[in-house]
Amino acid sequence: MRTRQLGTTGPVVSALGLGLMGMSDFYGPADEAESLATIDAAVDAGITLLDTGDFYGSGHNELLLRRALESHSRDELVISVKFGALRDPHGGFIGIDTRPVAIKNALAQTLRRLGTDHVDIYRPARLDPDVPIEDTVGTIATLVDEGFVRHIGLSEMGADTLRRAAAVHPIGDLQIEYSLISRGIEAEILPTARELGIGITAYGVLSRGLISGHWRPDRDTAPGDFRSHSPRFAAGNVDANLALVDALRAVAESSDATAAQAAIAWVASRGDDIVPLVGARTRERLGESLRAAELDLSADDLAAIEAAVPSTAVAGDRYDAAQMAMLDSERPA
Repeated sequence: MRTRQLGTTGPVVSALGLGLMGMSDFYGPADEAESLATIDAAVDAGITLLDTGDFYGSGHNELLLRRALESHSRDELVISVKFGALRDPHGGFIGIDTRPVAIKNALAQTLRRLGTDHVDIYRPARLDPDVPIEDTVGTIATLVDEGFVRHIGLSEMGADTLRRAAAVHPIGDLQIEYSLISRGIEAEILPTARELGIGITAYGVLSRGLISGHWRPDRDTAPGDFRSHSPRFAAGNVDANLALVDALRAVAESSDATAAQAAIAWVASRGDDIVPLVGARTRERLGESLRAAELDLSADDLAAIEAAVPSTAVAGDRYDAAQMAMLDSERPA
């Protein structure tokens, strides 16, 4: 497994990371034994970056990761944790809290659930409209000084927020959605991150499975599955988007690759400062994703992929209107 550094001050990690969210939440039931086996297989294959959030399954995901860590050397892994999203007993989202006192409380519980004495990257999941980003980053910086956090990350922040945050403390990386059909960061956020020496960990590289080549328009979704209310999976939109996947699959096959592998490799090709997170929940899907790390696409291959999936051709926003309004990264400059 090749490695990449997250920005100029962040850690060196595997060229692909593993996102654990779907093992606990948002995509319907997951098999816990298979989830643990998938994490084991990922680490054995050289993946060192493991991404979780304290609100994924309201703590379940961190406890799952703790069990997985028992089989591996903690010091060889980079654990990234998002915090700040508030949940109710029904699983609904009820706000963002990144007050200094809330950050310290959240980290204390994360460390206990993970069974570790530090988090490698700690990041607010969203910008709290009631707390200046300077206060959020400043609080995490004190936790860095105390040894509980190694690096500060951000998630779904706009260019202005990146500048304000970086003025307080070096930022290792920005976690943000980036894929063939989610390219909004290219106009301003990505150039700003590069100017500031901030790496990118790209989630949603397969757009929740939509461009994986495995999604069918008649597929049923389980209760609680994010895709049941995602605009890109809505009737009408999904058919238009799957037509793009058919075009991507045809191009990928010419490189002896699957649609998923081509989509992941395209994101990885956008720069050595970008690390795609794959959200595989099974060893089978992980194996397919891992082969993307070995796929060397030529300039002609990349051009053909972009021609097959034009950046403006996607139908539907990446979140519903309420969640889009929470994204600092989507606010006009």
